[in-house]
Amino acid sequence: MTTTAALYLLTVLIWGTTWIALKLQLGVVPVAWSIAWRFALAALVLLGWLAWRREAKAPPRSAWPLLLAQGLCLFCLNFLCFLHASRWIASGLVAVCFSTAPLWNALNARLFHGQPLQPRVLLGAVLGLAGLTLLFGTDLFTGLGTRETLWGLGLALAGTYCFSLGNLLSGALQRQGLKPLQTNAWAMLAGTAMVSAYALASGQPPAFDVSPVYVGAWLYLAIPGSVIGFTAYLTLVGRLGADRAAYCTVLFPVVALNVSAFFEGYRWTLGGLLGLGLVAAGNVVVFWRGRAVAGERGPVRGRAADAQA
Repeated sequence: MTTTAALYLLTVLIWGTTWIALKLQLGVVPVAWSIAWRFALAALVLLGWLAWRREAKAPPRSAWPLLLAQGLCLFCLNFLCFLHASRWIASGLVAVCFSTAPLWNALNARLFHGQPLQPRVLLGAVLGLAGLTLLFGTDLFTGLGTRETLWGLGLALAGTYCFSLGNLLSGALQRQGLKPLQTNAWAMLAGTAMVSAYALASGQPPAFDVSPVYVGAWLYLAIPGSVIGFTAYLTLVGRLGADRAAYCTVLFPVVALNVSAFFEGYRWTLGGLLGLGLVAAGNVVVFWRGRAVAGERGPVRGRAADAQA
């Protein structure tokens, strides 16, 4: 297994299981403070690791606007949108909205960088979305058309778009020769400050739950979910391009449903199995032969790619 394939599998497995920890954190602590504690710890772990490797230097001044924007999009707004969307719509519908990330990434790369749309990525994303629709079944369409559902859909799509912008910002930072391990640490600190400011401004005083369940979920989300997951994923963005790397998002719900089958008694249906087949077919379309064909965007060129090789 190549390093890139290992990073892809690691991202899918980690982010496909973080939903359990997110679910366990709901309750006593306001959503905004759970996000803040998560990324505060993740940033400290990353900075500690960089200090141990003697690489904990501040990024150049020219990178800070991109870092602040990445912190806002990737470690603040998108999580607020997703977690509040879950109040209005089913988690399966949130997952389907999030799985539109490859489409948003492709469109944003076209809009901001003039890159041609890749037919394979678009076809793979459509197959993946069709597969997820079959996986979650008729529950996705319950309550469609109500004001609450529309609010939830709007928030979930807004969160996905913020995630997509964060992908492109990370790619831009990597093209400047900065590694995700470094940029994530500073962007997470920025995101922590922003989401904490939001919580205080909205009248939510700091709160923390010292129960073993909450602390365990916090540690899992901060270290595997954020330190490892985001570093692995954003490294893929630099190597594969934002659109192809984002196909991970189509596979997260598949992992989540398999975990649910083990822990919560989810039962696979014929429609679910057909949906799984479509998701797998989309994955083959996007990654067949492992390299982009002529005219498709490949790994980031230059110092960033060389530094990660």
